[in-house]
Amino acid sequence: MVERNSSARRTEPARRGDASVRRIIVLGSTGSVGATTLDIVRDFPGRFKVVGLSAHRNVGLLKRQIEEFSPQAVCVSDAGAARKCGLASDSFGGAEFLVGEGGLSALVEGLEADLLVVAMVGFAGLLPTLKGIERGLAIALANKEILVAAGEIVVASARQAGVRLLPIDSEHSAIFQCLEGNHAPSLRRVVLTASGGPFRGWSREAIENATPEEALHHPTWSMGRKITIDSATLMNKGFEVIEACHLFGLRPDQIDVLIHPRSTVHSMVEFNDGSVLAQMGQTDMYLPVLHALAYPDRLANKFPPLDLAALGALEFSHPDRRLFPCLDYAYEAVSTGGTMPAAMNAANEVAVDAFLRKRVPFGGIARTIRAVMDAHTTMDNPSLDVLRKADRQARETAERYVGNLAR
Repeated sequence: MVERNSSARRTEPARRGDASVRRIIVLGSTGSVGATTLDIVRDFPGRFKVVGLSAHRNVGLLKRQIEEFSPQAVCVSDAGAARKCGLASDSFGGAEFLVGEGGLSALVEGLEADLLVVAMVGFAGLLPTLKGIERGLAIALANKEILVAAGEIVVASARQAGVRLLPIDSEHSAIFQCLEGNHAPSLRRVVLTASGGPFRGWSREAIENATPEEALHHPTWSMGRKITIDSATLMNKGFEVIEACHLFGLRPDQIDVLIHPRSTVHSMVEFNDGSVLAQMGQTDMYLPVLHALAYPDRLANKFPPLDLAALGALEFSHPDRRLFPCLDYAYEAVSTGGTMPAAMNAANEVAVDAFLRKRVPFGGIARTIRAVMDAHTTMDNPSLDVLRKADRQARETAERYVGNLAR
């Protein structure tokens, strides 16, 4: 469903390639990464201009963002939320008004822009991302699910279009920065660091019965609800393994994960000669988002320099894969390939939502994913339509399993 305001205000677009102002579309502007993106626009008004915004349900915050940034067009992807709030085109101060998942693609297609920030979560971000690539926009990517489910398609499309994928995740931003200027064939492995989440050191029984409130209490990072739960299960780190395979052309056995509670070293790369390069910085998503928005420039910002003397020891350890099996599920999915990562991702989305709604215990997330992966018949070299079907079927399987757990 797509609704348009035919009398929408249009401003004369800036010349493409104008280095003075980078025109940005932000998908998921009311989430954690989207709000951080707008903080950066606010801090660097001479470098960035917002031309499009989208939100899923948080219409109240979206309206305030529209008042401040005056985008040319906006989208509310949850059509039910838009109807419930009684929204109309004049609710958005003259901006073009789009509704529904189809409106996300229409938003990307209808605006002159330089950079698409994909900060929304979930599989629904895939089509608008592909539309952005088709239009030749640089893609600043914070959405894990689309690379997990359809990484081969996204990366191949970007390569064919000559579009650069700029990772926003702190870990992939770190790898991106460490690899720049280095000879790719000399790379031996990459090391993704993980804080360990809120349950590091907990017993199996305590983890099994953890509440959503406990799982959402992340010790280091401030993130959205879904990604925070993924961090607690270590599925988030599993997703990052799959993303790294696609973004950097790596095999799963070239990617290691280490627990690093302070989260000061965001990731490392190791070369054939034994040299290890680590990217370090403050633990705030502002910095990797700024790197993606400003690339290839580096902008001085409001954060103080990293005080190395105050850091003390930097501790690293291996994750406990028996307590957090989702990490191994991700390695299994990317090694299997085909539609398996899409099925795993769909199962995780359903299971996390069920946990947050208190329909299943924390341990039920991993069990749901395992059940769906066991039931899934993998198809190799899937088309976009095949991936959509795999996603839908996996969600249906996960919903049935969650229903049985909830009884």
